[in-house]
Amino acid sequence: MNDVIKLLKSHRSVRKFKDQPIARELLIELIQAGQGAATSSHVQAYTVIHVTNPANREQIAELAGGQPYIASCADFLVFCADMKRPTEASERAGSNVVRGMTEQLLVATVDTALMAQNVATAAESEGLGICYIGGIRNNPQAVSDLLKLPKHVYPVFGMCLGYPSHEPEVKPRLPVEAILKEDYYSDDSAQVQAFDDTMQAYYQSRSSGNKDTDWSQNLKPLFDNKLRPHMRDFLIQRGFEME
Repeated sequence: MNDVIKLLKSHRSVRKFKDQPIARELLIELIQAGQGAATSSHVQAYTVIHVTNPANREQIAELAGGQPYIASCADFLVFCADMKRPTEASERAGSNVVRGMTEQLLVATVDTALMAQNVATAAESEGLGICYIGGIRNNPQAVSDLLKLPKHVYPVFGMCLGYPSHEPEVKPRLPVEAILKEDYYSDDSAQVQAFDDTMQAYYQSRSSGNKDTDWSQNLKPLFDNKLRPHMRDFLIQRGFEME
C-alpha cells in the first residue's frame, strides 16, 4: 500500500480535541483540496460555512442532538448543497432556468459529499482528526435560519476539525466480498453474519464505550421508525421540489 491508501484505510471519527487552533492558512488549503474533488459538469454545487461564533456553535451542538464536540473542536464547518449559485449564474448567462428538479438535489448533495470527503482526507493527512455531524439534519430549518441560508441551499452535514486528544481504534468495515459484486448483484447474508461477529468483538474490546452489540443490532434504530421524516417538506421549502 502507498501512503494515500494507508491514510484512507486508517480513518476514524475523532470527538476529543486538543486546545490547539488550526492555522487559517491550513484551513484554506483544506478547502482548496476539497474543491479539487470531482463535480458534476463542473457545477460545484456546494458552499461551506465556517462557524466561528461560540454561541452559534453551542446552539448547533444542541440542535444536532447534544454533541458537545461541535463547540469544543478547533473549527466547525457546515457543508451545504448549493443550487443558488449555479442556477443564478445560468440565468445571468441567458438561461430560462428550471428549478426544483430531483436531479438538481442529487447533483448538489453528491457534489457536497465528494468535496467534504476531500477536505476530510486532506485534514487527516495533516494530523488532524475529523467527525462528520449528520445530526445537522435533526433540525435543518433552525440550522438554516441560524446560518442565514437562502432558498435553494440546504445543510447536508457538519464536520468537526481539530488535533486529536485521543486515538480511537479504526472501526471494522464490511468484508470486500459483501461490497464488490461481479457482474450482478448477489446475496451477501453470509458475509453480513460474519461481520456481525467481527463488530461484536470490536465493541467488546475497544478502549472506550464498550457495549455488547453488533452491526445489525446497531442498524435497528435507523429503520424501526421513519428517520427524519421532516426532511422531505424541508427540502421542498428550500426550493428542491423534487419533480
